[in-house]
Amino acid sequence: MRILLTGATGYIGKRLIPILLETDHSLVCCVRDKQRVPEEVSSHERIELIEVDFLKEETLQRIPKDIDIAYYLIHSMSSSMKFEELEERCAVHFKKRIEETNVQQVIYLSGIVNDQQLSKHLQSRKNVENTLASEVYSLTTFRAGIIVGSGSASFEIIRDLTEKLPIMIAPKWINTKTQPIGIRNVLEYLTKAIANDKVYNQSYDIFGPDTLTYKDMMLQFAEVRKLKRTIISVPVMTPKLSSYWLYFITTTSYKLAKNLVDSMKVEVIGKPSNINEILDIHPMTYKQAVKKAFIKIEQNSVISSWKDSLISGIFREKISSYIKVPEYGCFKDIKKRKIVDEAYTLDKIWSIGGTNGWYYATFLWKIRGYMDKLVGGIGLRRGRRDQTTLNAGDPLDFWRVLYADKEEKRLLLFAEMRLPGEAWLEFKIEKNQLLQRATFRPKGIWGRIYWYAVLPFHGFIFNGMINKLVKKR
Repeated sequence: MRILLTGATGYIGKRLIPILLETDHSLVCCVRDKQRVPEEVSSHERIELIEVDFLKEETLQRIPKDIDIAYYLIHSMSSSMKFEELEERCAVHFKKRIEETNVQQVIYLSGIVNDQQLSKHLQSRKNVENTLASEVYSLTTFRAGIIVGSGSASFEIIRDLTEKLPIMIAPKWINTKTQPIGIRNVLEYLTKAIANDKVYNQSYDIFGPDTLTYKDMMLQFAEVRKLKRTIISVPVMTPKLSSYWLYFITTTSYKLAKNLVDSMKVEVIGKPSNINEILDIHPMTYKQAVKKAFIKIEQNSVISSWKDSLISGIFREKISSYIKVPEYGCFKDIKKRKIVDEAYTLDKIWSIGGTNGWYYATFLWKIRGYMDKLVGGIGLRRGRRDQTTLNAGDPLDFWRVLYADKEEKRLLLFAEMRLPGEAWLEFKIEKNQLLQRATFRPKGIWGRIYWYAVLPFHGFIFNGMINKLVKKR
């Protein structure tokens, strides 16, 4: 079958691709920017990439007509304060175009929406489901609550809270009940539903066997990780304070934290159905899902993360538009060093950031990250998805990978920290020499003041960093 996959570079989409390819389907993947797609995907003989922006209706004409099945995996939780309006517009554009194709079935992953007082986020999911309903094709909707898997937003937040805080003074929403489900089970539902007429024009709540509060989940998580934790809830923390609490302690952005807190106040309890019997699925427990997630983490094989999405940073346009580093009107810090061992230096470059640090004056990088968080930026909280591999589009602390080609020996990063301008950091090996170039394009007088204010620190940090990259201990 020929399958259209929207949200192909997102958390769920990235994990669906290898499963669908294993079952001999051919894929048409909708992406905003082909530059973000890993080589193993973009070069696959059964994958066609098309650049589509669902907010721009004219770009959807690139979707071919000979589609059998379509996945709708588009969500806009933190990119805008008007995400409900944006999600509605994307759904309308998608439906209009997809009804012009040969598609038989659309499969949509939504959220459990059974509570009478829904958060804006969950209400938006429900509105999208209503919008997608059609007389031309069959709609199958799976509604999930907390998805537990390596790299998922909920998993990483619970991990941050549990591993960082031995004693936790937490908002009262930690007593809200939910029914978490493992990512493996979610992928089972999404793939086993393909062309199954028993699930046509149906909506199903999908959830694991446990009904837990957020407090229960953190304590069970601690138990799996062999940690002893004490959690005390307080009723006096307002939603705004809760959002800041979540933002400063965990890796999430403030906008995402705000929407998550809004959703966490709502009980997410699914309605029973016969979907497990129809598709022969046996959902795992919460503890089993956590254990399986850590197997992936320990094997360094996390396929996708919520941080991969552009909404976790500042990009509003295609990444590729930033790959050509500007020359005019920019400040530059250029360092060059002779290389002793090219393989060693390349490996060091490709391992930079995250838990590996920045090799020199790491404490100053941490201070800069903390200052960024204080003004609403992302700080160093995102780390890196993999300790030794980098792909275009990956988050890397407060940078975004624009270009990463180890054979070409070039890595280009773009700063997503709060700055009065734009900044690039490039590493390139040519003729047995490492070029390290920092470029800053200032915005107004404040940009120029900023550059001269940090210039003494740049000389100290960048000299030390390039020396570490070329010299073996």
